[in-house]
Parts: sequence; structure tokens; C-alpha cells
Amino acid sequence: MAQAYKQVSQVIKETGLLQRTPWFYGFVAAGVAVALGGAITGFILLGDSWFQLLIAAALGIILTQVAFLAHEAAHRQILSSGPANFRLARILAAGIVGISYAWWDSKHTRHHGNPNQVGKDPDIEVDTISFLETDAAQSRGLVRLITRKQGWLFFPLLTLEGLNLHYLGLKHLATGRKVKGRWTEIALIATRFAAVLVPVFLLLPLGMAFAFMGVQLAVFGVYMGASFAPNHKGMPIIDPNARLDFFSKQVRTSRNIRGGRWVTWLMGGLNHQVEHHLFPSMPRPHLSKAREIVRDYCAANGVDYTETSLGRSYAIVVDYLNRVGLAARDPFDCPAAAQFGRA
Repeated sequence: MAQAYKQVSQVIKETGLLQRTPWFYGFVAAGVAVALGGAITGFILLGDSWFQLLIAAALGIILTQVAFLAHEAAHRQILSSGPANFRLARILAAGIVGISYAWWDSKHTRHHGNPNQVGKDPDIEVDTISFLETDAAQSRGLVRLITRKQGWLFFPLLTLEGLNLHYLGLKHLATGRKVKGRWTEIALIATRFAAVLVPVFLLLPLGMAFAFMGVQLAVFGVYMGASFAPNHKGMPIIDPNARLDFFSKQVRTSRNIRGGRWVTWLMGGLNHQVEHHLFPSMPRPHLSKAREIVRDYCAANGVDYTETSLGRSYAIVVDYLNRVGLAARDPFDCPAAAQFGRA
């Protein structure tokens, strides 16, 4: 299988799919900048109005699109050099979105190296939601109650994910050891929050200001979670001691989302998760072309290539989380009693 990856990589290189696409990212950046400018203008013009919540929702969507660009810069997809990409990623993540790039980069690098592998992929570690039955069985108190129905609660819980992402980043900057660019990120995040919070709480009534921030964070959290969750949740879990070749590991644990260009825009290219994991530095516009090459190689080498619709992927995630959550059920619960009521 290592030979298969070598062959598909050669084809990808020969077709020029790893070359940078500055024109595309320039267009996306311009679009995001115009949208952000429009949101700021709308905020100023609306003043003391509950229609400001529409601006807050729009801001949540715009910031998620900026987060997609930060993700792509971190993977060296945008600019020509690694250091330039990393600086851009830090500015976008910390300075505009308000999330620690150092925290995210450490976590995401480990995920890419070992997707869905127990003990190695931080994305399947318990964080209110349990992705492994062993974690679900060990949950206690309120978390245990949530875990039992975590599939159905997944999307409601995502309304808090935006706040959680900010918190985890700040926690990493405050307590992490040898955090590269710690003070730069703290300065960027502090400036960013001041630029957002001061106008909101200065120009809007207190209740409306809190509602504005709540809507913005909720939309941001749901959009981020809904974009990343379909990629690996419900795909095979790898034993901590398993040794798989790179090609098999990346393809078997990743799920693509059908839907064409609109889904690629909606998910920032994350819908081509298989190709992204095989070629992390590949620019977004080339992923769909790489998909055809990778699918043919998977078929020729007997490797399962998973692709489904966006709606179906969410159904799979909810079902998977509910099945994992069964491990948190009281061992003395009777299924019949739960269904028909206790006598």
C-alpha cells in the first residue's frame, strides 16, 4: 500500500495539483473582507435595534470563513513559504477569530498524524462529548446524563463550542509549556476582543450586547462544529497499538461530503477530507481534481473510499454518538422498562 501512495503522489505532482493558487485565495480574502466591512457598517447604521442579532449571526459565519483560511494557511496552502503561511495563520486565527493558533496547531498536527487512533488523536478525546465507549462508561454526574443522549444533544451543545474554543486557546497560552509566540498571540487576542467588545457594549444596551455576543458565539460554534464533525466521526477507530501504512490510515478514517462547489465553499474545502489528509498542503481549488485520482487508486487497491451527502453524514454522526453514549447507561436499567415504563 505504501507503493500505491507513492504512485498516486507522483500523479498528483505531475498534474500540478500541489501548486499554489494565489488568485483564488486573493478572491476569497477580498470577499471575506467585503463581508466583514458590510457587517461593521450594518452594525453602525442599525444602532439600538434587535436587528443587530442578524449582524451577530452574519459575523459568526464570516469568522468561520476566516477560520477556514487560517486552517489553510497553517497547512501552507496559501503563500509560497512556510514561515509566511504560519504568520498569516497566526494573524487570522488570533487577531481576527480570537483563537490561539499555537493551541490549535499543536492539536491539529497530532490529529493529522494519527486520525481516529486511540491515545494519539486529540480530536477523539473526551470533551463533554465522548467519542469512545470507554470514555462514556467513565463519565459521571451531569456529564454522564448528557453522554446518554449525546447524539441528540450534539448540535445544541455546539452552540457553546465557540466559547469553548476561545477558552481552550487562552488556557493553553496561560498554562502551556514552551508556547511559541505566546506573547504575540496574547497581544493579538486582547486587541481583537477589545475591538469587538468595546463597540458592542458601548453602543448597545447591556441586554442587547450580551444577546449579540451570545448569537455570534453560538453561530460560530455551530458552523465550526458542523463543518469539522462529518470528517471523521463515525469512521473506524484505530487501536492504539495498530500499525497502518499512511495511505490506508488516512483514507479509511476520513469521510468526503458530496455536493459540488457550494459544499466546498460552505465547508472551506473540508468536504474533500480524504484528499486533504493525503495532501495537506494542496490548495482548496485542486481538491476536487485530486478526488478523481485518489478514488481510482482506492478502487484499484481495494481501499474503502467513503463519500456521502452532508445530511447523511450528520445522521451518521448522531447515530454514532448515541451508540457510544449507551456505555454511560445505568447497568441496572432495563431496556423494556425504559420503553414501556416502570411498573
